[in-house]
Amino acid sequence: MSTNHTHISAYDAEVHHGKSAPRIIALYTTYLSLFFFLAVPVAVWVTGETDFWGGVLRILTTPSKLVTDYFALGGLAATLFNTAVCGYFCNWIIWLSRIKSNATTLAAYLLVVAHGFYGLNFLTMWPPLLGVLLFCRMTRRRFRDNVHVAMFSTALGPFIGELMFRYMGIASGGEPRITVFGVILAIVFGLAAGFVVPALLPGTTSMHRGFNMYKAGLAIGIMGIFAYAFLYRTLGVEEPTVVEITNEAYYALPYAYRGFMNVFFLLLFLSTLLMGYLFNRGSFRGYLHLLRSTGYGVDFLDKFGTPVCLINFGVYGLCLLGYLNLIFILPELFPFLPQGVGFTGATAGVLIAALTFAADGQQPRTVAPIALGYVLLLAVTVAICLLSGREVPFTLSTQGYINGFAFATGLCTFSGKYGAKIGVLAGFLSAVICTSTAAMHGGLVLYNGGFNAGLTALVLLPVLDFYKIQPKFDDDTREC
Repeated sequence: MSTNHTHISAYDAEVHHGKSAPRIIALYTTYLSLFFFLAVPVAVWVTGETDFWGGVLRILTTPSKLVTDYFALGGLAATLFNTAVCGYFCNWIIWLSRIKSNATTLAAYLLVVAHGFYGLNFLTMWPPLLGVLLFCRMTRRRFRDNVHVAMFSTALGPFIGELMFRYMGIASGGEPRITVFGVILAIVFGLAAGFVVPALLPGTTSMHRGFNMYKAGLAIGIMGIFAYAFLYRTLGVEEPTVVEITNEAYYALPYAYRGFMNVFFLLLFLSTLLMGYLFNRGSFRGYLHLLRSTGYGVDFLDKFGTPVCLINFGVYGLCLLGYLNLIFILPELFPFLPQGVGFTGATAGVLIAALTFAADGQQPRTVAPIALGYVLLLAVTVAICLLSGREVPFTLSTQGYINGFAFATGLCTFSGKYGAKIGVLAGFLSAVICTSTAAMHGGLVLYNGGFNAGLTALVLLPVLDFYKIQPKFDDDTREC
């Protein structure tokens, strides 16, 4: 039986092209923001943090290049509050612009809240957003058609923080502080970015032919390289460093907030799974068909319906949560591996980021080979190091490799179209460069993982073409 629109859930079959799907997506993103808000007082109670507003202020006023852990900087509750506020104002933009929310809208929203854990805050998100709004006004384009672009542009948040608080030594005594010059500089940069990002997106997408789902990552990464080179290297300005954080109580936790975040994400994913199940009239019908999809050029929301996408979000999220908990304990199982990290702010954020396209192509079956590619790189590295008498330099729970894998999931279309072996190769290549690409833009682009995945696709596609390796699977012909 070939795939067709009978796979759409009974609830969504007649109206998923009309009002129901956009409404469900808009309501679901609002639910996510509310979920973060409700977690704030629980976090205060669990951790006993007494300086909540001080933590919020530190998050808002600290330059945050990759990877600035907001759990360490401001505390668990303050981080959840920052994420909730960023998410809420995205909800506000979605509702006021009256867009018909789709899979891309959900993806853009998820990336904003994901980076609310480690690099984006309510202050630094606005200049790029307003830049895209100004671009739409001056070019007479509808902002409602570019809401997702505006949210994607917040990946430049670290640039805004750096320019606002410590660029060119405008900070006094080496301590970041806000100045009029810094604010003007940040606003000008953000507004200018609003004209560049929309222009780069279509071209860079055609470069990787849709095989990198985090397509904005390549576009904004390229812009970040030029901006960083000019603002720092060309002008001879001292390069920004990661802000040193002293938080002994937090760093004393071997796996950070592992227990809290496990419960948090279990409740989130299970509730999402339940929503999809109920909207799907008490069934999982259609989900097996989604799992058989290649994910390449397939809008899951359009083809399978909103409820089935919510089911995928829940199941896929639980799989990712299981993967993280497994790699956390690898150094305990294999003592020759170095210690990694636990549920840092960055880890929590990229877990959400890895779900970005759960309604637009990502699913457990095609992501699994990408994960195996990372495992393969670790195995090769361990073998070489043990044979040469060197210490193993990383493990899968090293922060850079957690972040790298989260965005390498955007390469899942390679395993969907070409098969698992090519998917493993894509994951392996991505893992090789995942800790090197941030240096190209100074760690000032939050979509570094998407940039990394884009570069991987640019290398892998010509090789596949040269050796005439043809795709094996197609959604229109694949047997179900």
